[in-house]
Amino acid sequence: MSLSVLLHGALLAALVYGWLLFRRTPPPAPTLAIEARVVDEKAMKGAQQAPPEPAPPPAAPADEPPAEPQGPPPPTPEELAQREQERQKAEAAAEEQRAAEERASEQRAAEAAAATLAAQRKAEEQRQAAARAEKERKAQEAAEAKQRADEEHESEADLQRSLAAEEHTSQARSGPALASWQAQIAAKINRAWLRPPTARPGIECVLHVTQVPGGEVAQVSIGQCNGDQAVRESIEAAVYRASPLPPPPDPALFDRNLTINFKPD
Repeated sequence: MSLSVLLHGALLAALVYGWLLFRRTPPPAPTLAIEARVVDEKAMKGAQQAPPEPAPPPAAPADEPPAEPQGPPPPTPEELAQREQERQKAEAAAEEQRAAEERASEQRAAEAAAATLAAQRKAEEQRQAAARAEKERKAQEAAEAKQRADEEHESEADLQRSLAAEEHTSQARSGPALASWQAQIAAKINRAWLRPPTARPGIECVLHVTQVPGGEVAQVSIGQCNGDQAVRESIEAAVYRASPLPPPPDPALFDRNLTINFKPD
């Protein structure tokens, strides 16, 4: 299309240039002289058959400057090629910009989707964690309630057992079993006693004996006693020799601290 515009512009410039030359050519001067020549009729006919020679175009005056072309000069092929390259570069740059914007938009959409998915996962994890915590709290409350109930039941059972044991012990101590057991202990001490020469008949001593489970004697002290020092020491030694003491007939009668009225024969 550019070549067609160039051709039309060149044709228009040539027409304008010819019209200007036609206007500036002066008309021929009038003359009154008449010249004639006698010719033969045959020559005349031959002359009429020959085509007239074209008149030469009027010469332009020597002092007339050439007409300047109208408008900007047409671009050269190099300029056209450069413009085409620039247009292609601009289109390629625009296409790259559109592709970059599309990639950026897709990246933003992917990031938004990933953020939404992450938020949903986090919310679900928090919900599950809250559900687990609530379940654990309820289970712990149930376990604590059961433990309290068991403790209350055990405490009540312990209280019942303690009351029963106390009642049994009270009954055992108020009966003849305790006196029989103490008599067995005194008899064993009497058998282990080595009477000293200063011992006289009618000796009575109160013995405070500490024992451990199994009857082993841990400690002995002499309370009120009508014997001298030798008698007191011999009775104390007899208690240690009588260890272990006889067990009670009823376990409820066992006592770590015993008080024995020692009256040897």
